[in-house]
Amino acid sequence: MDALIIKKESEIEEGLKELVGDYINQKQPRLLALRKGSITREEFMQEVKDHIRSRMHIPVKQQEKLLSRFEEYVFGYSRLSVLIDDPEISDIRVIRHDLVRVKRKGRRMNCSVAFGDEKEYRQFVDYVAMKNQANISNLNAIQRFTDAESSPDFILRFTVSMPLVNSQNSPYLCIRKVPKRFPLMSELVEEGMMNRETAELLIERFRTGSMLICGGNSSGKTTILNALKETLPNDVAILVAQQADELTTRFHPDTMFMHSLPGNSESQANYDLKNISIAGLTMDVDYFIIGEVKGAEALYLLNAACTGQICSATIHSTSAERATDKLVDYAMYESRYGRNELMRMMDCFKTVVFMKDYKVSGIYYCRGWNEERRELEYDKVL
Repeated sequence: MDALIIKKESEIEEGLKELVGDYINQKQPRLLALRKGSITREEFMQEVKDHIRSRMHIPVKQQEKLLSRFEEYVFGYSRLSVLIDDPEISDIRVIRHDLVRVKRKGRRMNCSVAFGDEKEYRQFVDYVAMKNQANISNLNAIQRFTDAESSPDFILRFTVSMPLVNSQNSPYLCIRKVPKRFPLMSELVEEGMMNRETAELLIERFRTGSMLICGGNSSGKTTILNALKETLPNDVAILVAQQADELTTRFHPDTMFMHSLPGNSESQANYDLKNISIAGLTMDVDYFIIGEVKGAEALYLLNAACTGQICSATIHSTSAERATDKLVDYAMYESRYGRNELMRMMDCFKTVVFMKDYKVSGIYYCRGWNEERRELEYDKVL
């Protein structure tokens, strides 16, 4: 009896591979129509049901199970779905088909999830890219994209690198899970990121002057920026520019979100954070936010702050002191200003917050530019 069950399960696994292959290679337009909302989930699944009946010679009961498995595959993420649904897991890293690592409550570890073989894993990577309208050809061997729809609880940020640029003959797939219901400032106090006095101080500084939030990977930069943003009054117009859709809103009625769009081999359209930042300066915005400064957009962020617009941004840095240096370095990519001139402009960022290990580690007030010492001066208040 057990052998029969195993045989049936194996047949369903093979049928699933065949069905996924059919939709990736032959019926891709139908998947894209589903993604764009041109057909409903019910219409799509009826088409799949008809396809199974007419093309795949398996018993009726197994057809029903295969249809169910394919629905889970299309509207979820196959074997990784259980990890995506787990609220304690923040990151998923697939190193090869039989090695999946996760970060659970800040600790990296192996997990029991694995793909059946390399072929199944490669097919899954192709499907993930196609589902999110990303091209992973040799001309686009490294791709980043975001899925804000598949999970009710998380925005999924994907990074895929293909064997062309990897040292092993297998893709790497990394997923960062960003909670859609991000914590508010009061909840961050309860979680121990800061005490109530610090939270009140940050809210007051965030509302009245430009702020730079810095720290390392997974230090809480985006989390606290998301929470601070929700404390702005409803009569403030906000524009958020970001590479991936990590900053969202829970309550604020006047927030616009724009994300970058990299060009690829199929399209010359290319809208980076620099383009969005330039547009933002003409959009009657009271508060301008860049999700993470990485390049020439730094200059337009500085220009906005210097002309009186209140701004905020996050930036990767190992210390508060280095954060301002790094932002100026980015601004120099685009600017004819000298370094000292840009550093003088940095005094419009009145507060620098340093995050470490998911806690507010330091708060610095900018006193201004010291012409004699040719440096910015800060007072540390935390």
